[in-house]
Amino acid sequence: MPNLSLSLATCDYDHVRDLMSGVVRAQGIDITPMVFDEPHYIFHRATNFGDFDVSEMSFGRYVSLVSRRKNDMVAIPVFPSRMARMSAFYVPKGSRVKKPEDLKGATVGIPEWTQTATIYARGWLENTVGVDLRSIKWLQTGVDVPGRPEPQPPRLPKGVKVKAVTDKSLSDLLNEGSVDCVISALEPKPVRDGSPNVSRLIKNYHQVEIEYFKDTGIFPIMHVIAIKRSVLEAHPWVAANLYEAFTEAKDRALERAFKGSHAIYPVPWAVDAARDAKKLFGDDIWPYGIEPNRPTLEAFLKFSYQQGVAYRKLKPEDLFAEQTLEAIKT
Repeated sequence: MPNLSLSLATCDYDHVRDLMSGVVRAQGIDITPMVFDEPHYIFHRATNFGDFDVSEMSFGRYVSLVSRRKNDMVAIPVFPSRMARMSAFYVPKGSRVKKPEDLKGATVGIPEWTQTATIYARGWLENTVGVDLRSIKWLQTGVDVPGRPEPQPPRLPKGVKVKAVTDKSLSDLLNEGSVDCVISALEPKPVRDGSPNVSRLIKNYHQVEIEYFKDTGIFPIMHVIAIKRSVLEAHPWVAANLYEAFTEAKDRALERAFKGSHAIYPVPWAVDAARDAKKLFGDDIWPYGIEPNRPTLEAFLKFSYQQGVAYRKLKPEDLFAEQTLEAIKT
């Protein structure tokens, strides 16, 4: 019986590369790799045109679709992109906002209400810092280019108002000081250009993120891997086989990261950073599956529901392919 041919679209992550290159193979599957520099192109093509059999997907977008029972793709608990988001707050020079608590009553710009990074950032702001999201004047536009539609329609909580801006970008608003703060996954252009007029709100964000993980066990998940529902209906074994292959590719990448005899990555002290992460996270510093990630998954689902991104309450088991539930318990 010939292998099943599937297209797979992800960004060029080291922990996915061995699968995309064929060094690691998913049993019974021949993969056609499609590697992108920008994940948003993948999300757009996957959700609007169904271009790929398997693809990287925004976690926020996926949760919204699942909550509305409109997901034509089904995720497996493989998380190619993760990043803590206390670094995502930016303020213009002279802003009245000096600390997160000052965001009460502030004017804050965002690229999307449903962007995964901003969901985590607002969840932390509301549930840890104690800022009422209803007190904030929210403006929504593109990071560097004016105007940006919401990819999924949020059901905004009562009292929360988001105004779309069509003639200026978040970078423009920061440069002219017409917002108190911006929350964005992508650094706005003034920050990337090294402008002295824009800075991060939380200067010691790395330490704040470490302490947040120690307190909560939350290591934010940005993206998941999703499979076309039609593929799973015809070949239900695909989910578990892909999960195993992604896991093997990730484990091989981690083995490379911990090698201390020579530099694998062109990053000074990269091995030391990996070993520091191991002290914090344990043996697996980039875990897949439900149980190692339950605090993160449950927190994100809580934040998503609180913020109207999810239309109904969900639990982690609601998100992933039924065929993998046994495989992902560990």
